[in-house]
Amino acid sequence: MSIRVEEYGQRDNLAIHAITLESERLRAVLIDQGARLVEFHAPDRDGQHADLVLGHPDMAAHAGDTTYFGATCGRYANRIGRSTFSLDENVVDLDSNEGSNHLHGGPVGFDRHRWDFDIDEGHNRVTFQLVSPDGDQGYPGELRTTTEYALGETTLDIRMTAVTTEPTVLNLVHHSYWNLGGHDAGDVLGHRLQVESGFFTPVDEELIPTGEILSVADTPFDFREALEIGARIRELDHDGAGRDSPAGFAGYDHNWVVRGQIGRIRPCAAVHDPSTGRGMTLWTNEAGVQIYTGGYLAGQAGKNGVTYAPFQGFTLETQRFPDSPNHGHFPSSVLRPGARYDHRMRFEFSAG
Repeated sequence: MSIRVEEYGQRDNLAIHAITLESERLRAVLIDQGARLVEFHAPDRDGQHADLVLGHPDMAAHAGDTTYFGATCGRYANRIGRSTFSLDENVVDLDSNEGSNHLHGGPVGFDRHRWDFDIDEGHNRVTFQLVSPDGDQGYPGELRTTTEYALGETTLDIRMTAVTTEPTVLNLVHHSYWNLGGHDAGDVLGHRLQVESGFFTPVDEELIPTGEILSVADTPFDFREALEIGARIRELDHDGAGRDSPAGFAGYDHNWVVRGQIGRIRPCAAVHDPSTGRGMTLWTNEAGVQIYTGGYLAGQAGKNGVTYAPFQGFTLETQRFPDSPNHGHFPSSVLRPGARYDHRMRFEFSAG
C-alpha cells in the first residue's frame, strides 16, 4: 500500500492536489477540489484494470462542473423543494440553483470548495476537512466537516462527519458515477442491479418527493432481485426537472428506502457487469440511496478524450431522503450542537 501527492492543476492561483491511494488490487485518485474521487482502477475477471468512474479531463473542466463527478456534495445534497424549510419554528431560506429548488448544497456547494487534507500512510487513508461558515448558502450554524477515504485490498471506505454550532440540517453524499466496464465502455443499461429495498419515495415533475412512501412491487423500481438497469427504464414517466435527454427518456433519479436500522452498517445495493465480471457491493448506515443512471450526461467532456453519452454511468448516493426537512415523517436530517453527523459507506469490489 502507498500514498503519493502531486499537483493536479490550479484554481484561483492555488494548487489543486491529486492524492493517489494504492493497494495490491485497487488504485484511487482523489483531488482536494470538492474532496472528490477522479479515478478508480480495478481488475476484471482476466486481471485487466480499468478506470471505473466518470470524470472530467482537467481542473479547468472541473471548475465549471454541473455533473458533480466524484464530489462530496453538501450541505444538503439532493433537493429541497422551493429552497425553504422550517426548523424550530424558524423559516430558513436557501439559495436556489435548480429552478426555484435547492440542489446539492446550492450554487456554491461543497463540491466548489478546495478542502484541506491530511494523509495517513499507515491506514492508506486521506481525510479532507472543510469549514462552512454560518449563513453559507442560507444554512444556519458554522459546520466543520470531514470526508475520509480509505483503500483496502478489495474495498473503498468513505466516511463523512460533521459538527455544528447551531441547529441545522445536513445530508452529505458521495457522487461518483460508476461504470464497471470502464468509464469509456458505453452505457450501463446491461449492468445487473439489486437493491436492498422494498419501498421508494415517488417524486413530482421537478423531482421533489411527494411525501409518499410506496412499495416497489409491480413498478419499475423493483430491484429486490438482480435485474438489468435498462430492463424497465423506459416505463418511467418524468421530465428530469426540465432537463432533456437525447435518448428520449430520462431514466432513474430516485430515492429507495434501504432495509434495516438507520445508523447500522448494512447491505444497500449490488451491481454486476456481465461483460467484464466486475462486481460492486455497497454497504451503508444511511436511510436511503439515490440511484441516478446518468440520463442527462450527453456531451459531457470526459477523461482521455471521451465524450460521455446518456446512461454511461450510475450513482449510488446513500443519504437522508430528499426534501426531508419538509416532510416530518421522513427520517430526520436535523443536526444539533453537541451531536455528530457520521455517514459511512463501504464499496466492496470483486471479479468473476
